[in-house]
Amino acid sequence: MKVRANGIEIEVDDAGPRDGPAVLLIMGLGMQLIGWPQDFVQPLVDAGFRVIRHDNRDIGLSEGFDHAPRHNFLWQTVRSRLGLPVRSPYTLQDMANDSLGVLDALGIGQAHVIGASMGGMIAQRVASSAPQRVRSLTSIMSSSGARGLPGPHPQVAASLFRRPPGRTEESLVAYSLGFIRLIESPAYPCDEQVLRERLTQSVRRAYRPAGLLRQMLAIGADTDRRLDELGRIRCPTLVLHGEADRLVPIAAGRDTARRIPGARFVGIPGMGHDLPPPVNQLLLAHIIPFLNSVPADTKDTAP
Repeated sequence: MKVRANGIEIEVDDAGPRDGPAVLLIMGLGMQLIGWPQDFVQPLVDAGFRVIRHDNRDIGLSEGFDHAPRHNFLWQTVRSRLGLPVRSPYTLQDMANDSLGVLDALGIGQAHVIGASMGGMIAQRVASSAPQRVRSLTSIMSSSGARGLPGPHPQVAASLFRRPPGRTEESLVAYSLGFIRLIESPAYPCDEQVLRERLTQSVRRAYRPAGLLRQMLAIGADTDRRLDELGRIRCPTLVLHGEADRLVPIAAGRDTARRIPGARFVGIPGMGHDLPPPVNQLLLAHIIPFLNSVPADTKDTAP
């Protein structure tokens, strides 16, 4: 279903008991809400949580920003590497406000907020800018954004800037499959047929490469989170990161936990930058007890 959130249309999936504690899942760069697989969502529902997923702006079935002013992506990338301000059509704080708007639209006052990769960065901003709305924060395979942290493996970085060989469904699936093989969990490789089916579903649902580039600019423009925002987070925080992550190296997760007061860090052996079924089981073995340990709040509805 679509809801009006922060002034734009956002596609939302709402599962689980309406009277259960809310869990808001925020997905990463260019990923749709279906990037949270059912074997991650269903155990949360079975544990009694109301699980909300949404397509971030400019991706999936949510409102796009093709009308926004265009910025030369390569030039903005150079500016980022030089430490100069990056110009982007919108910010990660705008995307955090979208997430809060989803909670408003659903009448939810507070939620446990879980974000993966870029979604973890957005979740960090939700927790710092609206502490009264966040019961807990879980940041998965994400980063503080601090300068000096190691970047992607060179092969992965090169692949990020490589265009698909064509626009056919077959070409797009093959391209995505090749990229996932570069960043997947080495200890838990996903069956190729299953992966192809998931990628085909994603391409058929929506394919919006321009939105992905604008989201990348938003990440590049987000320079004050590491300095001003993370230290303000006071909710219970769990930081999970794969020890074999070639896209966002584990040092980024450790730095995130170091900057958030009281955060607990857990490294996941053999995990890369994806969510195959065995990794979901490992993550949820930490997440569900963590969520259950957070004291209940009396606020049930949005202010």
